[in-house]
Amino acid sequence: MSDERRSAPRKPSSAAIEVTDSVSGETIGRVGNLSRNGMMLICHRPLNTNALYQLRFRLPDPRGAVSEVETGVHTMWTEQASTNGYQWSGLRIISISGPSAASLDRWLQGVNA
Repeated sequence: MSDERRSAPRKPSSAAIEVTDSVSGETIGRVGNLSRNGMMLICHRPLNTNALYQLRFRLPDPRGAVSEVETGVHTMWTEQASTNGYQWSGLRIISISGPSAASLDRWLQGVNA
């Protein structure tokens, strides 16, 4: 039996997708994997568990354009990475606009292609 609890499977990112804290403007890490409902970040700045953040990142779409995505997230878990100074953080997307959701959907469909 699978131990998968996510409602949407996560897709790994083959390109480095940097993630910025929208409030501070600071780059906090990069996407490890991404789904319609959440993401795992590889952070060089620790995030707090059970905290809310407003994040933005740029996604390439299959047509070659780049779209900026802004989303509100809730930190579900954090774990020290094997590389010193880095942390893995599991985030649930709790807020995303229609245009940002469409960009994310295009990116996810392109990963499957």
